[in-house]
Parts: sequence; C-alpha cells; structure tokens
Amino acid sequence: MKKTKLNLSMILMAIAMILPLLDGNIQAAEGKSVQKPNIVHIVADDLGWKDVGFNGATDIKTPNIDALAKGGAKFSQFYVQSMCTPTRAALMTGRYPFRYGLQTIVIPGPAGYGLDTSEYLLPQTLKDAGYTTAIIGKWHLGHADIKYWPKQRGFDYQYGAMIGELDYFKHSDAGVLDWFRNNKPVKEKGYTTQLIGADAVKYINDQGKDRPFYLYLTFNAPHTPYQAPQNYIDRFKEIAEPTRRTYAGMVSCLDDEIGKVVAALDEKGLRENTLIIFHSDNGGTKNAMFAGQMADLSKTVLPCDNGPYRDGKGSLFEGGSRVAACANWPGHIKAQTVDGIIHAVDFYPTLTALAGASTSKCKPLDGLNMWDTIAEGKDSPRTEVVYNVEPFRGAVRQGDWKCIWRSLIPTSVDLYNLAEDPYEKNNLAKQHPEKVAAMQDRINALGAEAAKPLALMYVAKVGLAHGKPAMASEDGKGAVTVEPDGHSITDEGVGDHDIAH
Repeated sequence: MKKTKLNLSMILMAIAMILPLLDGNIQAAEGKSVQKPNIVHIVADDLGWKDVGFNGATDIKTPNIDALAKGGAKFSQFYVQSMCTPTRAALMTGRYPFRYGLQTIVIPGPAGYGLDTSEYLLPQTLKDAGYTTAIIGKWHLGHADIKYWPKQRGFDYQYGAMIGELDYFKHSDAGVLDWFRNNKPVKEKGYTTQLIGADAVKYINDQGKDRPFYLYLTFNAPHTPYQAPQNYIDRFKEIAEPTRRTYAGMVSCLDDEIGKVVAALDEKGLRENTLIIFHSDNGGTKNAMFAGQMADLSKTVLPCDNGPYRDGKGSLFEGGSRVAACANWPGHIKAQTVDGIIHAVDFYPTLTALAGASTSKCKPLDGLNMWDTIAEGKDSPRTEVVYNVEPFRGAVRQGDWKCIWRSLIPTSVDLYNLAEDPYEKNNLAKQHPEKVAAMQDRINALGAEAAKPLALMYVAKVGLAHGKPAMASEDGKGAVTVEPDGHSITDEGVGDHDIAH
C-alpha cells in the first residue's frame, strides 16, 4: 500500500472542515438554532404602559402587538431611561447614559452635541458578526454634525428622522425638514407612522435567508404633536376626550404597521428565524413640561395612561421607566409573563450573544445577557437598576428596594419596597435610615463615575451667553441703544476697558 505523507497544512485544513460540522451537530443536539436569528427591534415613542391591550387597555385596540405578547414573553418589569435620548443611547451602547453625558433630558433641536463617537454601537458589533443593519424611523442621538448620524455609526441603511419631534405630515420642525434616506433629505407626502411601516416592509422583502439582518424599527408614534389620519381618529368615536381620541388613532395606526411588518416576515419565510422585540422608549407623558416643544400643551389633557404606576416620562417614579414590552420568537421563547428585572442596556449583550458577535471593541458594558430570562422565564441575573444619576437627582433599585434622592436644596429622599408597594404610595425613608444611607452612598459612587451632562453644559452656554439685554422702558418704546464701548462688565458692574491686541 502506498503511504500518503501528511503535512501540517493538510491537517489544519481537515480540522477547519470538520469543526463547523461538529459544532453544528452539537448545537442541533442541544436543540439550539445553528442559524443566526434576524432581529427586528421595535421601539414606540412615549407610549403609556396601559395603552396596549396586553397591559389592560380597553379603549385602544392593539391586536397585532397583543399577539406578539401572547405568543411570546410579556415583561412585567422591563426598564428604560425616563426620556427618549437616554434610552436610545442605552440601547445602542449597552451602557447607562450617565457614563457619556446623555443622562439629562433629550438632545434639543438647536444643540450641536451627540452620542460620543468613541462608543462602539450595537449595529457596529452586529456588522462585525456578518449582519446587515438598518434603522428605519427616529434616531435622536445627534443631528447637527453628520458624524453622529446612523450611517456613520454602523447602520448600512437609514430612513426617517434625526431629531426627536416632528410634524407627522410635514416631516419637519420649525420649518426645517427632518426626513432622510441614507443621509439625503427626502421630500414626500404621507403620515410618518405609515411611511416608516411601509419602508420596513420593503426592507424585509429585500432580505434573503443567506445573511441575517438587524432592523432597528423606531416609530415616532405616539409622541407629540398629537396627529393622526382622520380615518384612524374616526375609529374611536366613543372616546369623548378629543386628545385621547387622536392618541388612540395614533396607537392604532402604529399597531397596524407592526402587523404589516410581521406579515411581511411571514410571507418572506423569515418569521421562524426572526426575534421581534417591542417596547416603549419611556413611560407615557403625564407632565406638560416633557410633552415636547412644538405646541403649548399646558392646557391640554395629556392622553397617556401608565396604569397604576406613578407619574410618567421624565420622572424617576416607575411610570417614567417601567414600560410596555414583549419579545417573540416562535419555538425559542415560551409564551409566558416574565417577571424578572430587565433593563434596556441588557439588549446589547443579549443580542450580540445570540448573534455570536464579539463585544471586545466595546467599553465596559452595564448590560447583562438576559436570554435565559427572556426565553425561559428563569431568574434574572440583574439585581440593580440605575434609573438615572444627575447632579441634582438620582435613583437606584437594589433588589426590591428603590431610593430616589433629590439633592438640590431643599433635598428630599424617597424609599420604596417595590415588592410590597410597586405603585410607590408609601415612602419608607424615615423608617429605614440605614437603607437610605447605603443607597445614597451607591448613588454618590455612581455620580463619581459620571460624565458631565451635555444638556446642562449646552443650556448653561446658551443661557449665559452674552447678548442684547431685554431692557424695558417707561415710554414703551424699548431700550435706548448706544454704540458699544468695549467695556467688560463683571457681576458687580465694574471692570476695566478691554485692550485690543
């Protein structure tokens, strides 16, 4: 018999051919999918906790979202940040927004800052693992400089709005168009919710089974301004309050578009290998101060319903951060209510693990891999939630205990046991001073790790910038103007003349 001489290259080639087969057999034996899942991550905007049927809404019908919840995991303790920009930053980074300065309010339209470009975002990590990536809808993580835009941050395809609030029919704010496809402005007619849904359906129809995709589908509904097509408003004639009626139409339209997206996945043969996630970016608006800037809503009956949870968007109470949420993947997620604590930052490590993606390029993640909790309802590994850390307030949850600390004078502190009092009616701070002190120490420690809030720096710069004084006059003719003398004024009204160099 003739002997065959094996060299090292032949051995390595054989191993390279065999290992994937062995790995596939092992995964099949364990009942796991060899194929990487498609991911459709749907985010609603300012949706009330109880404004979906699966959380008890009776006047608003959401059959398509309810079907996802019924057939998958309905989350009872899913947390986000209490405002839009911070939540979206948490989703994209897997890190709490206080770490990079996006913890306070949202990015205002006139502001020039955005999500730190040194953060390695979820779509970048998924692209490294072979995914094609798309954002269809709202971004709100930086708009004044193109370096902050989605196409520059890991998304192969982009369609929708860059800022946080826009007219649903004109696609603009204060006369400025905010509607783009792949960085180029788009002028078209249509209602944004329906345009976003239609584009998502088209995107799905363009996908094949040979490469997984991540679709970040971010509707601006039902954020202010409260606008809906008349035929959707007419669906809810039994709702007497006009703003609630319009809001119901907005949510109903959102639900219809989600239904079309799910149908497209079915028709394309992609549904069985697609994980669908749905949640709001924060609680429903209960305070007109957080309702947007396009219209004065101080005298409007705000339409959102957060059910039994206290307060809403912008607050540190449960109504601001505990939101409607569910996940659905046929054959992989049990139909059940998941009571374990999950936070928005957890999606980064969870999704990258499912995708077989490396997180080595990321900064240290705050998120935890929650797949066993989501899929099987197993105990959550998360024991702490950081609601927020700002110079003037902070809140954390540790186990069942939640502490809210407002550090501005006069200071105040709230302590709740959420297992016994999830609706935050009984402040136990005076009864448990040791617990308060320990949790305040934790908030202080987190504060020491925090970056300066970019929003406060922006507001201070704008508010304290030197400009023309708003001077009154007795005769009503306004201020008397004179030629500037180059005088430099201090707070005390004294100073030296500037010297030109």
